Amino acid sequence: MRRIATLLLPPFSSAPPAPLGADLDTRLGRADLMHAGEPGRLAQLTRIFACPGMAPAAAPLTRLLDAGDADQGRWLRADPAHVRADLATVRLLAVGGFGLAEAERDALARALRPMFGDLGFDFSAPHADRWYLRFAEDAPLPEFAPPERVLGADLGLHLPGGAQSDRFRRLLNECQMLLHGHPVNVQRAAEGRATVNSLWFWGAGVLPKRVHSSVRHVLSADPQVQALARLAGAKPVQSDGWAGTGAIEDLLIDLVPIRDEAAIWRAWLAPAMQALDQGSVDELRLLLPDGRGYSLAARHRWRLWRRSGALRVEP
Repeated sequence: MRRIATLLLPPFSSAPPAPLGADLDTRLGRADLMHAGEPGRLAQLTRIFACPGMAPAAAPLTRLLDAGDADQGRWLRADPAHVRADLATVRLLAVGGFGLAEAERDALARALRPMFGDLGFDFSAPHADRWYLRFAEDAPLPEFAPPERVLGADLGLHLPGGAQSDRFRRLLNECQMLLHGHPVNVQRAAEGRATVNSLWFWGAGVLPKRVHSSVRHVLSADPQVQALARLAGAKPVQSDGWAGTGAIEDLLIDLVPIRDEAAIWRAWLAPAMQALDQGSVDELRLLLPDGRGYSLAARHRWRLWRRSGALRVEP
């Protein structure tokens, strides 16, 4: 059986180190180009996991891991956030990652729950960084941008349009007023820690009824990917480098959550190229966040007439 490894790559801020950079340029120039996809993380995932009739949504997927009841409703993430106002705008500076203690999370959730309940939403905070609203079956779901597209930007430019706009602007303002003077935030501010002074809504949707994928093993720290893998029947794998993947077949390696670019080059891409040359892997598929995809095989080394194809570095 052919061993195929698919690598989901992040945007890189620096070029590959020598000699990997030149080698990778040559390989990409000789590789087969895969069908171009849409840019973005969601598009990356939908190239691997097919959800018939729908696109996967973050809120129900992560809810599956956090609470196990994602099939019982329509979900929206309502994550703890920090905003800062300047003379003209309110900017989103952080979503999650506050290191909330369980007591802090519970206290903030108790304060927010009645407000959402009065509006017909079921609010819950089963995870320190991932909070949720459950919608009624017939309620329209708002379309908010994922946090990575909004961080540092003016919130007003990323709120949903149409009939939902005014409702969620008011809701966001009410959340900010409630959280501003909450004792948890007063204490955190006194200790020099970041405060949870807002929420960010995003990832609305329902849990897919079916997920299909050709990958049978998945290595990822992303809860969305972990949930998609579970729904597709793929087995989780853990490793901090290519060497730990052994002879696993039909393997997806999600490198997007890794922030250490040097580790990606050193621990993953360089040994993956070596494995391709040695025949321990038959095909490497590299999927980039801008929608490009490359299929690399050992036989491609003989395409001497092909030019190099640089792995574009994104800011």
